[in-house]
Amino acid sequence: MIEIKNVSKSYVKNQKCIDNLNLTIKNGEIFGFLGPNGAGKTTTIKMITGILKMDDGEILIDGTNISENPIEAKMKFGFVPDNPDLFLKLKGIEYLNFLADIYKVSKENRKEIIENLAKKFDIFDNLNDKIQEYSHGMRQKIVVIGALLHSPHNWILDEPMTGLDPKSAHDLKELMKEHTKKGNTVFFSTHVLEVAEKLCDRIGIINNGKLVFVGTYEEMKKQFKENASLEELFLEITE
Repeated sequence: MIEIKNVSKSYVKNQKCIDNLNLTIKNGEIFGFLGPNGAGKTTTIKMITGILKMDDGEILIDGTNISENPIEAKMKFGFVPDNPDLFLKLKGIEYLNFLADIYKVSKENRKEIIENLAKKFDIFDNLNDKIQEYSHGMRQKIVVIGALLHSPHNWILDEPMTGLDPKSAHDLKELMKEHTKKGNTVFFSTHVLEVAEKLCDRIGIINNGKLVFVGTYEEMKKQFKENASLEELFLEITE
């Protein structure tokens, strides 16, 4: 479970980019976080993961405060950032072993996990190549595998399907469904509204730093417009 309580953030004095955000992502659900460019999605995710400090409020990861106990909180989630261009000088396997060391995954367990995920995402034969030689889609795959290595309860994914081929995108969506069926949590941002419409249990829409809707797609249609696509509803809500 991820709890965001009265969180605000400003980059410029008296100009809030996140304004008193309150949101709970429950166990067992896929939660889609939507919004126009610059609405505050990535800033929110960076505060949830402890990359950015919030000005006010608190964020709890399975009850652990990310500001007060950052190491303990970070052990409870896996994070896929919006840019996969990380540690480019490392080989794929070196990057994964580096993360496995950080998260204290045993050598026996990591070998099985890496092999299973790398084969699922069709990147097993490239693990000994340097990440800088990977295509954008391959870099996205290696970052996704790294986020899932320690079997975290919470997945926090910022545009996770960008650059993935159709099969890998399908496999990731299936993993997300399997993960939440076990009572775990998936929180992800996306601009692909068709994916959110079909995949998410609930949806949150942020605009100009404020949460303007939280609920299911069916609740959104009842509130705004029956028989409308998520794309149509999104545009109506944000414009």
